[in-house]
Amino acid sequence: MNSVASVRSASQPWYTDVTPTHCRILAASFLGWIFDGYETYALIVALPFALRALLPPEQLKSAPIWAGTAIGVTLLGWGTGGLIGGILADYVGRKRMMIWSVFLYALFSGITALSQTFLMFAALRFITGLAMGSEWSTGVTLLAETWPDRARPKGAGLLQSGFGWGTLLAALVWWVISRVNPLGPQSWRLMFVVGAIPALFTLYIRRAINESERWLKAIREHRWAATEEDEGAIGKTARRPLTLAEIFRERESRRRVLLTFLMSLASVVGWWAISTWLPAYTEQIAKAQHYANFVEWGNRAAILYTIGAVTAYMVSGFLIDAIGRRKFLFLTYAGALLLTPITYMWTHSVESMMFVAYINGFFTLGLAYSWMAIYPVELFTSSVRSTAASFVFNGTRVIAWLFPILAGSMIQKFGGMSRSAMTLGLIYVLGLIVPWFVPETKGRLLPE
Repeated sequence: MNSVASVRSASQPWYTDVTPTHCRILAASFLGWIFDGYETYALIVALPFALRALLPPEQLKSAPIWAGTAIGVTLLGWGTGGLIGGILADYVGRKRMMIWSVFLYALFSGITALSQTFLMFAALRFITGLAMGSEWSTGVTLLAETWPDRARPKGAGLLQSGFGWGTLLAALVWWVISRVNPLGPQSWRLMFVVGAIPALFTLYIRRAINESERWLKAIREHRWAATEEDEGAIGKTARRPLTLAEIFRERESRRRVLLTFLMSLASVVGWWAISTWLPAYTEQIAKAQHYANFVEWGNRAAILYTIGAVTAYMVSGFLIDAIGRRKFLFLTYAGALLLTPITYMWTHSVESMMFVAYINGFFTLGLAYSWMAIYPVELFTSSVRSTAASFVFNGTRVIAWLFPILAGSMIQKFGGMSRSAMTLGLIYVLGLIVPWFVPETKGRLLPE
């Protein structure tokens, strides 16, 4: 009987069991991630202009280092806040943490526009990162625990595309601001003013979605084990272990956390320390080709890079279900590793870069981040799922925040971005090795 039902289910479209309730959960998580994407890319495109406004001329000579510092402290805040928020979501609930995360990062994003010194700017970026960190893990976990198993990877891929749409929105908003230039040299501040708008979105979250029933059930039944394989080792106890300790306590859980953490580190370091320099690198090529409006070429590259990422996000859920988790991961990092020399060593015209930027975004941002919304939640149980997903996704930022600063120093030392990118790009080799040591979860039910 079960086999007949399984065949019938497999013959139906993947969205057959997706209800309006599921769609509202996706919409809330998706919109929250759009705002995160906007906030992240707003910093990247506005940063050169912010530095000119906030730094004295003698310090501007070391602009790459100051830029790396601003990005680095944002990452540090994001990683720290993500870890704290991810853990709290396993104690107070996914919905409550999502509301506070969105509201606070919107608030401090708006205050960033009032920065008068670099120290004030960097401090506000750190605080914004703290608030922004936990939004992703709560949204991904809530969707995983509420969507039907067959539709879950597709829904997670669509959710993850919100970051790409957010970065695209930021690129387009900056394109308009840079053309109109309403505040002259201070127009960069408007990017952060727009970033305050998501505070209004918290009203929608409060009314549109409910708490995860899977999580509530696990808490009521006192099921604390991190994986189904660990269930017999800890059983059901009245006293709840600390979730962060629990994901490292048992051997199988610890192995899964560390292996996925290594791949996440490759994605995060690769993007923040290499890919974020792509618009500036494109501007350098445009200058070498004697284009008058070289900034325009950097903006175009940023938009095409983001479109490539969005394309990857949209198809990732279908691709990962078609070829399996391990092959998807290997394909992702092989593409990212290859695109590094293609982008920074072998592309010498802005015309070629317009195509390369799209493909680069497909791999180094789109595929490299989409698996984190789909795969880690399939490895852990409901009582620790947000903690584990947050550690994999946000914990890497506690390490990776140093790499933008390192990249800025390397660029200055090497006299260009190419050598720095090629050196740091070797981290993608991790993604060629690790996938073959993690569990294949294709077609499996979500652990309870």
